[in-house]
Amino acid sequence: MLADAESRRKRKTAEITQALNTTPVDVATLRRMAISEGGLLSDEIRRQVWPRLLNVSVENIPEQLEPVDRDNNKDFSQVLLDVQRSLRRFPPGMPDEQREGLQEELIDIILRVLVKNPQLHYYQGYHDIVVTFLLVLGERLATALVEKLSTHHLRYLYYRDFMDPTMDNTKHILNYLMPIIERVNPEVYDFMQQAEVGTIFALSWLITWFGHVLSDFRHVVRLYDFFLACHPLMPIYFAAVIVLHREEEVLDCECDMAMMHHLLSRIPEDLPYETLISRAGDLFVQFPPSELARERSQLTAVSTFKDFELASTQQRPDTVLRQRRKEQQQQQQRTLEAQRGRVAVVRPTARRFMRLAVMGLTVALGAAALAVVNSALEWAPKLDLLFP
Repeated sequence: MLADAESRRKRKTAEITQALNTTPVDVATLRRMAISEGGLLSDEIRRQVWPRLLNVSVENIPEQLEPVDRDNNKDFSQVLLDVQRSLRRFPPGMPDEQREGLQEELIDIILRVLVKNPQLHYYQGYHDIVVTFLLVLGERLATALVEKLSTHHLRYLYYRDFMDPTMDNTKHILNYLMPIIERVNPEVYDFMQQAEVGTIFALSWLITWFGHVLSDFRHVVRLYDFFLACHPLMPIYFAAVIVLHREEEVLDCECDMAMMHHLLSRIPEDLPYETLISRAGDLFVQFPPSELARERSQLTAVSTFKDFELASTQQRPDTVLRQRRKEQQQQQQRTLEAQRGRVAVVRPTARRFMRLAVMGLTVALGAAALAVVNSALEWAPKLDLLFP
């Protein structure tokens, strides 16, 4: 057993090395490796692959980082408070002097990115994403990747709402969660709706990429491998599979908002991460974001790459979104009843199929990984546009 695992590890390492040494770099293979079982295996490999997944040219990163003026920075006080409260994000047993040095670097990375990109706005939880990059990559490389993630992946495709001046539009992101749960397990969906628990229990999961709520750093970086290789909404799908995995706990819980929120907001320590990653990939393939957005008329900047491409080349993203949202709102009344009718007719059969295909243990990760990689490349192939 151990010999087989080591053999698989060596084969995967060799495949990653070959993809990195190919000219041009085989990013599709790197994405597949990041998604497949075990992820990128080590921080040493992550330091080589994560920049490729974000199209950051390591050779062009300045050797000397720009100095940070903390005294005149409007975000410094809040960032300092959050970083001081982030002790649990650092490895246990790390000497105080080393941890304090890393906390200083964490503050500088955040302020450096925000000063250079005044269109971004700090939110509590952002530091939980940044610290993961710092611990894996070091300050210099983490600064470059966090900036690229914040100005492109997070702002325009996923956390745009969270990095805007207010978080009023957060519901547009969270509103993807319940439709996924409803498709897979209507019983759990109905019970949660009856309890009126809402989706706020998952907010900290999403805005920190689960960094704030998982105690084992190995699980955090495994998820980051997965998320960086996939569509920006993949954390929503992973949140959904956590809830679905806890079906028995949810249905055994008292049908009360406070009790349900208390249960769901605490993630168990012993989750089967590789199984859940596989299931999240399957759900994404079965229920792509664009389909969920059309059905719920909750279109966001992440529903299709086409919207982002159009907005990037022709006009501001908000203009495109307003136009698309207006069109969908006009269609909502005439399609809502028809959609409900279709769901009522097919739900029994669909439920049995989803239970087999999504919750079963026989799903082949290879096929799901390939489909998710293809989806990721759908919005990330034109790297000169998406990551100029």
